[in-house]
Amino acid sequence: MAEAPVVLYHYDASPFANKIKNMLLVKGIPYKRVTVAMRLPRPEITDLLGVTYRRIPILAIGNDVYCDTNLISATLERRFPASAGYRSLYPPRAGGGKADAALAKLLVRYWTDAALFRLGADSLPYDKLDAKFIADREQFSGGKIDAKALAAKQGYRNSAIASHLALVEEQLADGRQWLLDTESIGALDVTAHLFLSWIRSFRHLKDIFSAEAFPKTLAWLDRVSKHLSDLEKSYAAVFEKLSGEDAAKLIASSPHEEEALVGFEAAEGARLGVKVGDTVSVVPIDSARVPTIGRLLALNREESVVEVKGQAGVVRCHFPRLEFLVKPAQTTAKL
Repeated sequence: MAEAPVVLYHYDASPFANKIKNMLLVKGIPYKRVTVAMRLPRPEITDLLGVTYRRIPILAIGNDVYCDTNLISATLERRFPASAGYRSLYPPRAGGGKADAALAKLLVRYWTDAALFRLGADSLPYDKLDAKFIADREQFSGGKIDAKALAAKQGYRNSAIASHLALVEEQLADGRQWLLDTESIGALDVTAHLFLSWIRSFRHLKDIFSAEAFPKTLAWLDRVSKHLSDLEKSYAAVFEKLSGEDAAKLIASSPHEEEALVGFEAAEGARLGVKVGDTVSVVPIDSARVPTIGRLLALNREESVVEVKGQAGVVRCHFPRLEFLVKPAQTTAKL
């Protein structure tokens, strides 16, 4: 299935979209890009594909549309393996050791994507941001954004950022090149670098990144930056721009993977009260809690697959199991 077209839906200011761009770069996967709006509506996704999941990015491989960057990363590794000549996001430890893929995935999901991102997001200058953007973020998070309250806690966040940098410094203290002492750059390096560099770009946070306090961390940040820059210069992951209409036609007309590759874990279905063929709702449990409604095709302990229909046709939408709720879709009874 590696020949299936790869299409990334993104906008330039999205840290999570940039995370996946860097993953594609490290893997060396050519792909196509569709630029969408920073805030809703995004008819290229909701109307044409029928995917109501509201986070960015999403990535299509053929007719399979993957939601959530952690599932996207794991899928890129599976569908574009080292055995086919692609670089690995979860390389083995230096010196011939085994790969710590599960550990890397846990650290990315619960450290970089959660703790580090939250510190950066809460440090944005909300008092200077566009009112429509703030309203969109409030809808995204499910609560009001109190700019004054957030600003009052900036000292805590500055200190917390320094504490995270101290942990990175400790991890690099033995002179290793990459965070998990792997033989090459891995998913954890790519993601931690992205969020720490993003935080470092904030004018009021830059001084926390002291070369005197965190010399190995800053050297590692520079090393990752150079590595990614060198890959860009070598055209490791060439991309082509597509319109939303052309992308939707391409995705809807492309083949999909067989649902048997995910399968159906009966025990998990029983726990969730769902079975193959049911109309289900899949929704993130933390933020952006907009459900995607579709027909359940497959479910295991790693992902679920639902079929949805948009104006362009039918697509298969994949979600991770961690941090996503799968349940029977509620129907409105007529009285």
